[in-house]
Amino acid sequence: GHRVLAPAWPGMVGSIDELRRDTSGIDRLTVTEILDHYEQIIRELDSPPIIMGHSFGGGFTQVLLDRGLGAAGVAIDAATVKGVWKLPLSTIKSGWPVLKNPRNRHRAVGLSPTQFHYAFTNTLSEDESAKVYERCHIPGPGGVLFAGATVNLPGTALRVDFDKPDRAPLLFIAGGADHIVPPAANRSNVKLYRKSKSEAIVDYKEFPGRSHYTLGQDGWEEVADYAIDWAEKNAA
Repeated sequence: GHRVLAPAWPGMVGSIDELRRDTSGIDRLTVTEILDHYEQIIRELDSPPIIMGHSFGGGFTQVLLDRGLGAAGVAIDAATVKGVWKLPLSTIKSGWPVLKNPRNRHRAVGLSPTQFHYAFTNTLSEDESAKVYERCHIPGPGGVLFAGATVNLPGTALRVDFDKPDRAPLLFIAGGADHIVPPAANRSNVKLYRKSKSEAIVDYKEFPGRSHYTLGQDGWEEVADYAIDWAEKNAA
């Protein structure tokens, strides 16, 4: 019964094969450009939407709510924002293929099937992961990953006011077996909101045994149902 909008990041248009062949549209994409892109879309809507984002989209969801947008937000396996210092070893290992080379900051970089299996689909078999890789994998803009890795340096766009009193309700969903954003990182993020002066709603739900690919692996319906049920109940 909902109207669903799922706009891509700026420049991330065309088929999977086209994006693998030509990354020029996203090589220098920045977090600020992505956030402003989504803000413009949201402000053109007739009413505040429920905002949901996965991975970096979870970090973007936090910032968009901080900008006063949205009736509720759901951040799934969310990239952390400024103030979260928890950096699990599996997060470093997942991002190292990109972060090890500073030149990757200004170009899109892909993962090998083995790297993808560790980072995204670690709860699947190698054969199952290979099928997901073939169907879904494209290079990602390195600058966005570097922004996530340096989130606590001055000037980051991934920052929020934890004390903001009128922020829309926010739900964090974490996968218990996530290598990219393990539950500990999400819990640290949640703790900053709960320690703040704000009385805005911040909830946390962890699904044991689910990877960063939680929205694609078997049982994704449980995660989706929980997210929409919570958002409908709490939408401001």
